[in-house]
Amino acid sequence: MRIGKTEYRTVWWEKDQLCLINQPLLPHIFEILRISTYQEAARAISEMTVRGAPAIGATAAFAMALALFQGEDPKIAAQVLGQTRPTAQDLFYGINRVLQAMERGEDALEVAQSLADEYVQASRTMGLLGASLMAQGCRVSTHCNAGWLATVDWGTALAPVYRAQHQGKNPFVWVDETRPRCQGSRLSAYELLNQGIDHRIIADNAMAYYMSRGEIDMVMVGADRIALNGDVANKIGTYSSALAAHAAGVPFYVLAPMTTMDPQCASGEDIPIEHRSEEEVSTMFGWCDSTGRMEKVQIAPPNSPTANPAFDITPAELITAIITERGIVAPSRMEALL
Repeated sequence: MRIGKTEYRTVWWEKDQLCLINQPLLPHIFEILRISTYQEAARAISEMTVRGAPAIGATAAFAMALALFQGEDPKIAAQVLGQTRPTAQDLFYGINRVLQAMERGEDALEVAQSLADEYVQASRTMGLLGASLMAQGCRVSTHCNAGWLATVDWGTALAPVYRAQHQGKNPFVWVDETRPRCQGSRLSAYELLNQGIDHRIIADNAMAYYMSRGEIDMVMVGADRIALNGDVANKIGTYSSALAAHAAGVPFYVLAPMTTMDPQCASGEDIPIEHRSEEEVSTMFGWCDSTGRMEKVQIAPPNSPTANPAFDITPAELITAIITERGIVAPSRMEALL
């Protein structure tokens, strides 16, 4: 996707290095991080320098190739990478796909690149499918960031918005901030602004207000893991949005590639939920005009404990349909796509 006049992927290989857009610095600083070891890649995933299920999957695949170039034991690399983000199914898909290819004697880098390209194609297809549901001037609500920064290109939940724009439908996006890391206000808004798409940033707890006023036509969100019964793990707050949409009669769509589905999880109860640092809730990180740099500030009493689940589970009965590269299906039919 476009930054200024330049086209970028979120994750790519260049001159024996893994290249990532340093997402915590956005929208204020655009920086490319160049990674030479799988340990650095693991740290980038854990610290959310790169985030979003498909982007994590591609990063993990390239990291396995880096392990090979380093002469490291690929099984140890797989263990280290697998401990970084336990909820993201694509993380394990990317690791295992390259690990199995290496065991067959295949070229790890070629396999990683192939996976990255497949993510791009899947996003293009999901974009077209999702855009087919959108009328002229459609007002879309989204949660967290499920655009090109969360994938390799195009995105999942935002891909239909980009396609609808190309089709002349003039979509509008309500962007909730997505506390505690504000991927909506920091990343989704950044993408939409760069693509020239009309949008408004709102507080997380304002979404139900706009739904109740009839100002949201549909909700589109991504996913970090999908169970066989159609339950979905996604960024914390997705369940709240789904409940509000159900009450308001607003269609609620989940978009994700098939790699996000976990055949080992029968339902959402089987999906592991990552809990992150208390500091993410008690502090805010952003641009300080007075110092001209990124700063962290304390917003809660220093001694007040916090809880920080990174994801929640949206049950299948609250989801209108799941959109993958294989089609638009009811959550109850997801298992049939395997």
